[in-house]
Amino acid sequence: MSHPTAFSGSLFVVAAPSGAGKSTLVNALLAQEPGIKLSISTTTRAPRPGEQHGREYYFTTAQDFVARADQGEFLEWAEVHGNYYGTSRIMVEQQMLAGTDILLEIDWQGARQVRKQFPRAAGIFILPPSIDALEERLNKRGQDEPHVITRRLLAAGGEIAHAPEFEYVIINEEFTVALSELSAIVRAARCRFAQQAARNASLFAQLGLHAE
Repeated sequence: MSHPTAFSGSLFVVAAPSGAGKSTLVNALLAQEPGIKLSISTTTRAPRPGEQHGREYYFTTAQDFVARADQGEFLEWAEVHGNYYGTSRIMVEQQMLAGTDILLEIDWQGARQVRKQFPRAAGIFILPPSIDALEERLNKRGQDEPHVITRRLLAAGGEIAHAPEFEYVIINEEFTVALSELSAIVRAARCRFAQQAARNASLFAQLGLHAE
């Protein structure tokens, strides 16, 4: 695995319980912050109407996925409803080496796998302001039946219990405030010594600065 100081891009891992507003926040961040991209997962499920290879997902076969997983290609991967989903470590590293910040929108289990290979990945957990607010948002979405919402709320408690594993926590009560905080984390990470050294190699060499 490449040495972390070689990466001029940063890695961000964002997780949240269903209904906390993670996807809305991430999409707003990507729209306003140049230089950061959402990682595209690889999956063995069939493309849905309108989906394109390399845009929503990289589509592949189960045989190919398992072979690549056995070779350690994926930063994180899981089997969900009979299909495999994973994040290519090679693609993430290539983009980070080129100076692109990468954001992974995954669950706490995936985040735990990523930290084993990228201990310096910035972990961000999105919390709702209350369980009542979470239930209200799930109802307002109008996407799920009542029994599904109940199941999501029960699952939320288990997901929220893993928030202490993350470096940052954002409480998504006021959207503009939460977005501002998410953007601040991204900008601060770009000022880490390792990232600045990789982006400004000639200046750091001129100044005699080296990573510890």
